[in-house]
Amino acid sequence: MHLSGRDLSVSRGGRRIFDGLSFVLSSGEFVAVTGANGAGKSTLLRSVAGLLRPDEGSIVLAPEPEAGRAVAIHYLGHLDGLKPRLTVHENLLFWRRLWQGSGDIDESLDTVGIGGLAYLHVSSLSAGQKRRVALARLLIHGRPVWLLDEPATSLDASGEAMLGRLVEAHLAGGGMVMAALHRPLPVAPSRSIALGQAAA
Repeated sequence: MHLSGRDLSVSRGGRRIFDGLSFVLSSGEFVAVTGANGAGKSTLLRSVAGLLRPDEGSIVLAPEPEAGRAVAIHYLGHLDGLKPRLTVHENLLFWRRLWQGSGDIDESLDTVGIGGLAYLHVSSLSAGQKRRVALARLLIHGRPVWLLDEPATSLDASGEAMLGRLVEAHLAGGGMVMAALHRPLPVAPSRSIALGQAAA
């Protein structure tokens, strides 16, 4: 599987965020997206996810599922996307049903280190625990492309190590990861896109 962007240009609020950007991501590869605040890291991920339409250029996933590119992509943004009045288990059950996933919820929670919190309401969790719940969503439906926007936000050192293991396991299984980062993950990227500079 290959995900590529060619000659992408995106504007927001009348301002050109980036222009002529190209990339290629293949199975088992991790691309880190770096740059200063406002350089367009989130904009690039949202464009790849199909949440923003580029002004110019194209984004292609090959082979593309019959239902379209979006069903192969999991986008994890700045917000955790959790309902505070539901328990951790209820939140993940909601998303698994919505996405028609098949991953085991209890196993996913154990993997991210919060298996004992399944029946607590999300409103009672710390910011780091909520982030771990959001990361557990990556495991319950098995989409091959992960788009992660500052995924280590609110995580402590053990959480960052756990995130590194998640990414490594996903890549080893043939998945792809594109992540916007302020600081490196404990996984070496295959390549980097430095917005505002030449791609590496």
